[in-house]
Amino acid sequence: LCNCSAVGSDSTAECNITTGQCPCLRGYSGLRCQSCARGFYPERSSQRCRPCGCSPDGSITPQCDDSGQCQCKVGVTDLKCDRCSDGYYRFNETTCEPCQCNNHSKTCHSFTGTCLHCQENTEGNHCELCKKGFYRSTQPAHACHRCPCSTVASTGTCHILPGENAPRCDQCKTGYTGPNCNKCDNGYYNSDSICVRCECNGNVDPAQSPSVCKPESGECIGCLYHTAGFHCEQCEEGYSRDPEGTNCTKKEATVSPETKFTTSAANVSEATSFSTAVLNSTLPPTTIQTIFPISSSDNSTSAFADVSWTQFNIIILTVIIIVVVLLMGFVGAVYMYREYQNRKLNAPFWTIELKEDNISFSSYHDSIPNADVSGLLEDDGNEVAPNGQLTLTTPMHNFKA
Repeated sequence: LCNCSAVGSDSTAECNITTGQCPCLRGYSGLRCQSCARGFYPERSSQRCRPCGCSPDGSITPQCDDSGQCQCKVGVTDLKCDRCSDGYYRFNETTCEPCQCNNHSKTCHSFTGTCLHCQENTEGNHCELCKKGFYRSTQPAHACHRCPCSTVASTGTCHILPGENAPRCDQCKTGYTGPNCNKCDNGYYNSDSICVRCECNGNVDPAQSPSVCKPESGECIGCLYHTAGFHCEQCEEGYSRDPEGTNCTKKEATVSPETKFTTSAANVSEATSFSTAVLNSTLPPTTIQTIFPISSSDNSTSAFADVSWTQFNIIILTVIIIVVVLLMGFVGAVYMYREYQNRKLNAPFWTIELKEDNISFSSYHDSIPNADVSGLLEDDGNEVAPNGQLTLTTPMHNFKA
């Protein structure tokens, strides 16, 4: 009997009469066609032989195991060895090529080789670049560190120049300067860690004062056009705003009843005269010269125009008050001294001498030897003798003093 396999044989009754070999179907082998041929594997559910289908480029052999898994080359994966494994790309006739990701990624696109999921702040087709806001450092080699650049003061990107170890910000925003854009530029000052433009009302010259204002406070430096103040918003002493309110012009001198002065034109000597009453009663010549220095320079202006009338009036008023206080003090001292002398001259001094039946009173006075003592005792019974003795009269006794 042939005994050929009903599954793998083409005929169950016919076989070679000499060898007994049954005619096998494709994918089957064996005397009775009961086994799977090379490149085929038995399907578990039906025991039929299925082709392995191993990729001739990615597999080592066309034979697969009973599960249909082919034996793949290095870098090749999948059931039929027709796909590159992680870390490899470009499946070709020989094998898969390893991904070129500079050790910053383990996967790449299986066909293009573009690296996927770059790590350590890197980016690029091969993870060869640092992300925006990071720079590549030499220590450790090729590591990407965050730039010391604020996005408020700069673009946030930086780079390292050849021969330097510290990074520099690529571009500072308006108002900031320095390698790390952490300083205020000329014309700006620091206000709560933000650089704000100086406000000087156009009364400063950046050529003369490049900083324009103090970088820590914003106070303007070098106010021009006779201006003053924190923001050069005021006029200097002796100057006032013109009718348009734009320029500061010199104040015109006002002549008071007590003061008279004359200002000559340029290149002419100046003459000044004061009221005789003011000179004699208030200020000595040296004080007047100190307050109003007179210059004989041809290019100088009148000295009185440089002195505020308010200051002059305050000085005059202060001198008058001091003189009045001194006079009042002097008058009070004279009055107190005279009162003291009058009290001393009119003060009597008494001594009393007690004897058995008499009381003796003795009076001494600095300026009046025979003082009138009639008013000392106001009793009706008291009498004053012509010799100056005081007689005390009582119902019981008489006393003489």
